[in-house]
Amino acid sequence: MSRDILTAIQDSMHTFSKGQRKIANFILESYDKAAFMTASRLGQRVGVSESTVVRFAFELGYDGYPDMQRSLQKMIRNRLTTVQRIEVTNDRLGDQDLLSMVLQSDIEKIRQTLEELDRDSFYSAVDAIVSARKIYIIGVRSSASIASFLHFYFNLIFDNVVLVSANTASEIFESLLRVGEGDAVIGISFPRYSSRTVQAMSFARDRGATTIAITDSETSPLVPISRYTLMARSDMASFVDSLVAPLSLVNALLVAVSQRKNEDLSNTFHTLEGIWEEYNVYEKVPE
Repeated sequence: MSRDILTAIQDSMHTFSKGQRKIANFILESYDKAAFMTASRLGQRVGVSESTVVRFAFELGYDGYPDMQRSLQKMIRNRLTTVQRIEVTNDRLGDQDLLSMVLQSDIEKIRQTLEELDRDSFYSAVDAIVSARKIYIIGVRSSASIASFLHFYFNLIFDNVVLVSANTASEIFESLLRVGEGDAVIGISFPRYSSRTVQAMSFARDRGATTIAITDSETSPLVPISRYTLMARSDMASFVDSLVAPLSLVNALLVAVSQRKNEDLSNTFHTLEGIWEEYNVYEKVPE
């Protein structure tokens, strides 16, 4: 379905039954909450049966309620404020076991990522990184932790890696001053998407660099400006971004790249082990 779901609901309001209008009005007024409710719970909230909710989704042209729910979630993911995130999460949790819900959700996101990841894009991105003249990594706000993690290990594998400084807009473009053809630029961003990362990736693409996005869906603003897109499912746990699946994807990327650089990597770590031993970098644990 290509239309915005809220527009579709408004346009179809005159065709709905009394029960369907209750569903429609609730979604229009509280779409941030409706997007994360089961069909049963949505029905209970507005006073209709679960089957009425399912028929409502079909009436709008969706394949079923889960399809409509995904459409709602995609629409709102980048619109929610932090306060709305907290409210939505509290509504989703209810009286459930918080620990189990969060961990099970993370497990599910990794499973979905594994099933949906485009293998061709993944290995093409690996090729572009290994052959790059210079590798730039961009990630700000909550994505900065993933960018830093990726940079730490890439810095052990390559001698041409730059973690783009993104404290201010000017610093981003100064870090990318010499970016061009032959370079690979990895942009990492998840809802709420960072405008700085989008601007930096657009800048790099315009200068001929190979842009690689690590993001969550086809609706991400990084997708149109990236040659390769690696998608990992993300979710929100209250105001906190769940980045377990993205980090797992980055782990896979690191392993794939390290296999391609296996001989060089063995020599590097042989040297590093000697340095770590000489300067007591790591604590020695008694046997």
